[in-house]
Amino acid sequence: MSLLSQGRRPILNPLPLLVLTLLPVCGAEPVRESSTTGQVLLRLITLDPGHFHAALFHKEMLPGVSEQVHVYAPLGPDLLAHLNRMAQFNNRRENPTHWKLEVHTGPDFLERMLAERRGNVVVLSGNNRGKIDRIAAAVRAGLHVLADKPWIIEPDDLPKLQAALETAEQNGVVVYDAMTQRFEISCILPRELVSDPDIFGVAHVGSPEEPAVYMESVHYLVKEVAGAPLQRPPWFFDLRQQGECLADAGPHLADLVLWTLFPNQTLDYRTDLKLLAGTRRPLLLSRAQFQRVTGQSEFPDFLTTALREGRLEYFADNRVVYQLRGSHVMLDARWEFEAAPGGKDTELAIFRGTRSRIEVRQGKSEGFIPEVYVVPTRPELKASVQAALARKVESLQRDYPGLTMEAQVGQFHVAIPDRYRIGHEAHFALLSRQFLNYVRHPQTVPAWEKPNMLAKYFVTTKGVERARAAAQTPSSPRTR
Repeated sequence: MSLLSQGRRPILNPLPLLVLTLLPVCGAEPVRESSTTGQVLLRLITLDPGHFHAALFHKEMLPGVSEQVHVYAPLGPDLLAHLNRMAQFNNRRENPTHWKLEVHTGPDFLERMLAERRGNVVVLSGNNRGKIDRIAAAVRAGLHVLADKPWIIEPDDLPKLQAALETAEQNGVVVYDAMTQRFEISCILPRELVSDPDIFGVAHVGSPEEPAVYMESVHYLVKEVAGAPLQRPPWFFDLRQQGECLADAGPHLADLVLWTLFPNQTLDYRTDLKLLAGTRRPLLLSRAQFQRVTGQSEFPDFLTTALREGRLEYFADNRVVYQLRGSHVMLDARWEFEAAPGGKDTELAIFRGTRSRIEVRQGKSEGFIPEVYVVPTRPELKASVQAALARKVESLQRDYPGLTMEAQVGQFHVAIPDRYRIGHEAHFALLSRQFLNYVRHPQTVPAWEKPNMLAKYFVTTKGVERARAAAQTPSSPRTR
């Protein structure tokens, strides 16, 4: 079945435009070289797009990438939602895209994708259950993979993750985890500041109660994407399909800790990490709240075991404490139902060094915009930290003209010009370009990516496992 997503109006209901035909399995389309650059023309395959991030990978046209995208998925609401988002990109007034989608549906969509090989890059963002198996199948077939987090949500799948990474290396294909936060200016700057010993010093050892690194992420179930209310699939609330909050949203936090404290360094989760504690707490959702987020008036049968007196028990609050090369780290990942008026998703990051703390705050006082601060640990260090920070900001101005430093009471604020605050959705285009550059030049993929990915998912999956083991006494649920 195929669909060329052209025309000038968004597809509100793509079903009437779909021509249902059972096509025979064909041979792979040849991957031709670009007539203008001589580079291999990359062709994208979108596999079972169950999450809105699948569309964000296509929010802009990508150089050296065919405008034709093959989509393999079962026919259902997840696919239709994806087609609507792609149509919105094609039909927007400013900088519209011109993707042409050919959709292949049916229960055997994965097998057909592997047999037909109509592209050379697979994009994955959807249901997390079995995602690692699909990644592994793609790399065994010699296909590059750009996959949204999380790749795994249970610790038993760590060996599968390692095997997939090794197979990709053996087959000469690139697999890339969509760590979009690495392209966020308020994450880039702390990495630069922590790496400067005249500003930061060295990381404290800390303790479980006062860790050297604390990171908190608060997301909301009710939100807008690309200017439209987001409707989540019902399976999003099934922990067996989506995972608990730390397993689902936590990979960004675990990745940033490694990326910031030990830039360009290889870490081994078996020797460099020691898990100390994990906790979990549920958010109880009413039937009306569930309907508002999913559009479904009833809880589906697969959520029956999670119902508690008519409310859905959704484990949306996790904490993990661990040691990373001796320094204590605490991660808090949490879903809330809806932000207060004017509120947004928030992040908080604190890196404690011997000379200063590097903090990223995104609360109400910052207007829910992430701001970067340097806080000297002792008054007598203020002058030397200020001088070192001034030098660092001046050097960073080569890449970020307009970046400045402001002295405030007891701290320094690194003022970020608005032009560098491009937003979460724009990060996907930057990440896609980075991935495609790796595909064209695989020798440039950093050697630390593979072992650090294993370390990251060890933290998130083992953290959830530890939290479940510790939850022997009834927790205090949150209602919203």
